[in-house]
Amino acid sequence: MAVGLSGGRDSVALLHALAQLRDEFRFDLSALHVHHGLNPGADRWAEFCARLCDSLAVPFRCTRVVVDRAGGQGVEAAARIARYAAYAALDVDWIALAHHRGDQAETVLHNLLRGAGLRGLSGMPGERAIAPAGRPRLVRPLLGVPRALIEDYVREQALEWVEDQSNLDDGYTRNWLRKEILPALARKFPAAESALTRTAALAAEAEALLDALARADFAAAAPAGRLRLDAVRRLDPPRARNLLRLVLREAGVAMPDAARLAELQRQLGEIGRDTRFEFDFGCVELRCHAGELHVIEREAGRGAAWDGDLRVPWAGEPHLEWPGGQVLFESAIGCGFSADRVSGRACHLAARRGGESIQPDPRRPRRSLKHWYQELGVPPWERAARPILWCGDAVVWVPGIGVDVGFACEPGQPGCLPKWMPVE
Repeated sequence: MAVGLSGGRDSVALLHALAQLRDEFRFDLSALHVHHGLNPGADRWAEFCARLCDSLAVPFRCTRVVVDRAGGQGVEAAARIARYAAYAALDVDWIALAHHRGDQAETVLHNLLRGAGLRGLSGMPGERAIAPAGRPRLVRPLLGVPRALIEDYVREQALEWVEDQSNLDDGYTRNWLRKEILPALARKFPAAESALTRTAALAAEAEALLDALARADFAAAAPAGRLRLDAVRRLDPPRARNLLRLVLREAGVAMPDAARLAELQRQLGEIGRDTRFEFDFGCVELRCHAGELHVIEREAGRGAAWDGDLRVPWAGEPHLEWPGGQVLFESAIGCGFSADRVSGRACHLAARRGGESIQPDPRRPRRSLKHWYQELGVPPWERAARPILWCGDAVVWVPGIGVDVGFACEPGQPGCLPKWMPVE
């Protein structure tokens, strides 16, 4: 287990308490301090954390991160993203953070005022995965503990800590809520903090039920892994929006506001089977083809950084790089394209130009690439970016369709079998 150690009172208390328990419960304990480089006292904080860990015989690591100030999400959010990325890179089973009941109450109130919805009202989870592989997992063991108990603990144990002066700046919303609003609420409603954290627990339970419903709806509406628009349209509007939220969340999209989500739902409800549709969420695009919703990462979508006129010469290399993957060329006998028929001729990979045709089977007529792509259900945006092997101005091979009969290898002859290997 590693403790996320800022050097503040709460994380110092958590590290000290866990250090007293590690022998009894037999777990390894370490600490990570994330150096954001945002505060003039950051080096002093890191030094304090190192001394504290040395006094407790706890292995210590300090990781410096670069905070993206130009990302548009604000310095606090950008620092949190960088910090959690550092946590996720640790080779441990658990990351323990020192958020307490007061922090949870602030989070719920803050999200309520932002109109963040049920997921926002759920506040901070007591435990969750922070890496795709599910390890490490983040845990907040003090989430139900009042701030006053932590203050009593550090006083009784005579612990020292560092004070981040930015916590006193009312210009930060959370500081203002903590210093002004929550005390005012407590004067009128003494149990306000407990009520807010109880609300978070109830909201988290309701959110889990909605998530389970969305996953059941997805399984029914996306038998091939992509949402079928007709199935989405049969759902009641709130249930359809719940399903769309799941799709966006799984794609890593920051949840849009209610108006933008409603606009997406409206457009999906009106487009026809062959209507051109694109909905941009920055990191991904949503597109529709053959009545299904496709979620496309930006690198593979309209903003892909590749030149449509790209030509990659092939002179017998075992593989060639192509945007989005690579083409492998495997030696074969009696299959693929004939080595003799391309020998001494200029071959290259390039995208389609329009109007090409291919005959992969002598028993079937020559057809246009458009015909073959439609028959195979290849979406239009994928057709333009797929590599095609050319010999001069003639099409030799198209991924997913095959080798043209004019270049096909005869039985027993040496050939070459190309394979398109897209990046997953």
